[in-house]
Amino acid sequence: MSKWGVTHMDNQTIQYCFPNNNLSCSRSIRPEAEYIIVYIFTAVSSVFTVFLNLLVIISISHFKQLHTPTNVLILSLAVADLIAGLILMPVQGMKLIEPCWYFGEIFCSIFLLILYVVFVASLGNMIIISVDRYIAVNDPLRYPMKVNHNRAIVSIVVNWVLSFIYIVYLLYEIILYPERNHTCIGECIILHMYLENLIIDSFVCLFAPCCIIIPLNVKICFVANYQAKRLNSVTDKKAKSEKKATRTLGIVVLVYLLCWMPYYLISLSVGNNENDTLIINVMDLFVCMNSCMNPLIYAMFYRWFRLSAKYILTLKIFEPSSASINLMQM
Repeated sequence: MSKWGVTHMDNQTIQYCFPNNNLSCSRSIRPEAEYIIVYIFTAVSSVFTVFLNLLVIISISHFKQLHTPTNVLILSLAVADLIAGLILMPVQGMKLIEPCWYFGEIFCSIFLLILYVVFVASLGNMIIISVDRYIAVNDPLRYPMKVNHNRAIVSIVVNWVLSFIYIVYLLYEIILYPERNHTCIGECIILHMYLENLIIDSFVCLFAPCCIIIPLNVKICFVANYQAKRLNSVTDKKAKSEKKATRTLGIVVLVYLLCWMPYYLISLSVGNNENDTLIINVMDLFVCMNSCMNPLIYAMFYRWFRLSAKYILTLKIFEPSSASINLMQM
């Protein structure tokens, strides 16, 4: 008898991911409307995220005026967000609605590696951005000496390398031996992380960053407000610009933490059953959605981003000397 459909007493039909394999995972039948809604939402979110982050990457890369250490850090964050929109969001949306994994154990390991390296690298970018803004506001006179392009690039490279090493250490067995983590064929989950590793991860990626980022941003706000009261509203435009940049990046950091905290709080409290798997997939997709929010924040608060996006979309960046346009005085 075929294993494709088995009818139970409650008249619910259970299908199997791989009907010809006795070790196949089962899959419940969902309403067609649910499939359509989730897939449309995921597709639109993914395309929107890729489009907006490409605008950020092209803007900072093309216009010479935007070649600042802070924008280099934003560029690194946009690259992480682009990867999230291009790879992570579509797959996470599929995992949310499809109970079966059809891409094999190797791609499951690769996907988990990319997923968590991007997440951790984004968190590292947030910490570096907070430190950069703290130096810019707290010690503006010596900021150019302490922070430059080369140091910003080195910090980005170190951040991505350390993120990769950390995730490989944390998920070593899950990545190399995915079959040990799966109860059946057609499954790609990461709920079986050892408790001690989960605690370490929560400390490294939640508690410690919060202890660094939150005090820094609180200090930045106090210093920025104090300086704002002493500014000459007519002459000190540069200081006002620094304050606005600090406020914008502070919002980016706050939104990022708000997206991450529910994930770790739930990860520490759930178990390994099917309902918990669904919750984790929802949280993963929720974290991925943060990658779409950052460019929207730039669009709301950065006039240079709106102007550069206009130049890109109207193809004016192909005009001679377009890279030297002064976006700040237009």
